[in-house]
Amino acid sequence: MPTGDSPHYFILEANMEPLHHSCECRCAVSTTNDRDALLGVIREIAERHHTRIVCFDAEKLAGRAHAERACQFAGRSFSSGNQISNSFEMEALLYAAGSRQCSVAATFGIHNGENHLYVCCCPEGESTWDDLAGHLTFVAGIDESMTEKKTAQLMNLYGITPEECAAAGPGRITELVLERVAFLEVSK
Repeated sequence: MPTGDSPHYFILEANMEPLHHSCECRCAVSTTNDRDALLGVIREIAERHHTRIVCFDAEKLAGRAHAERACQFAGRSFSSGNQISNSFEMEALLYAAGSRQCSVAATFGIHNGENHLYVCCCPEGESTWDDLAGHLTFVAGIDESMTEKKTAQLMNLYGITPEECAAAGPGRITELVLERVAFLEVSK
């Protein structure tokens, strides 16, 4: 494991064939001028290690739990044959975005410039992380504090109204965002 990294493990549900194993989510940073080339390298690493790798833009997520939940819902969709997209990775991004539009979901992944990422690997494997470390810099964590700016950004991204925030109570923006993620499952 890269020095200082704080991985989180989560389990995709047992009925989620072929994703019935544990996954790992780590935090990373990366600066790229060629998003497509970086995604190509990540796809090659995933294929070589027989895994799925999803990189989420942490700036657009309500924390690591948001990335993990998106992967869990993507696994459930593929297990039931009820997925929207053709790939697990895009399906996870669709859930993260709470959208059925791939063009919207793609903006929740890697972009040109500086990236703060949640990287989920299903199933996890140390050799996969080693290969990724040549292209991403793993860090101990990403600031998940909900500042006024971050809260306003999440409200805008997920269409959460001030009235919803008031009804949910202070500091509940993460729960409201995760509700939007779950709503995509219901709205299929």
